[in-house]
Amino acid sequence: MDLVNNLEYNTERPHLIIPEYGRHFQKMVDYALTIEDTAERNRVANSIISVMGNLQPHLRDVPDFQHKLWDQLFIMSDFKLDVESPFPITSKEMLQKRPEPLEYPQNYPKYRFYGNNIKRMIDVAVKWEKGDKRSGLEYAIANHMKKCYLNWNKDVVDDKTIFSHLFELSNGEIDLAAKGESLTDSGQFLKNRVSKSTRSNSGKKNRNNNRGKKRY
Repeated sequence: MDLVNNLEYNTERPHLIIPEYGRHFQKMVDYALTIEDTAERNRVANSIISVMGNLQPHLRDVPDFQHKLWDQLFIMSDFKLDVESPFPITSKEMLQKRPEPLEYPQNYPKYRFYGNNIKRMIDVAVKWEKGDKRSGLEYAIANHMKKCYLNWNKDVVDDKTIFSHLFELSNGEIDLAAKGESLTDSGQFLKNRVSKSTRSNSGKKNRNNNRGKKRY
């Protein structure tokens, strides 16, 4: 009966600062805080670090990971543990400091189905000297634009539409319509797409058929 009356509930226990380590680790840190002898306190702190490292033995000897363990030890002690750390002690204020917001690229392309990489390729192409190399890149970009268009829009697209978009995205620098170019037929792109889809479904079907079969 006494055992039942003396049961401890987590709701009545002190809050765990780093729950991943569990209550026993927190009790070890709390015990280290009560040690008055400096040498003994340092010895216990190093023992705690060693046990923490045993949870991930493949990382325990890595310097960066060791630094992380010491930071976590000070965090669990609420930065009240006075011991000699082999690494610079990170202050509580530094850890609580909010990071600077990341600067995300704000791109709002008119034709989103082409993606941002197409616009980057076009910007590179217009900087090249005119010649066979640039012409080849322009044609490759247009073909890729047609494939992207077919992936996200209808099943057929006129080359004139692609040429018009390319002319607009290049600010008039690339005009394949004036050169009388012809892109890969839409049917070829659709055929390749169907072929890839068929292979993917076939692979899934074979994997499903092999399930449950005995292997000798």
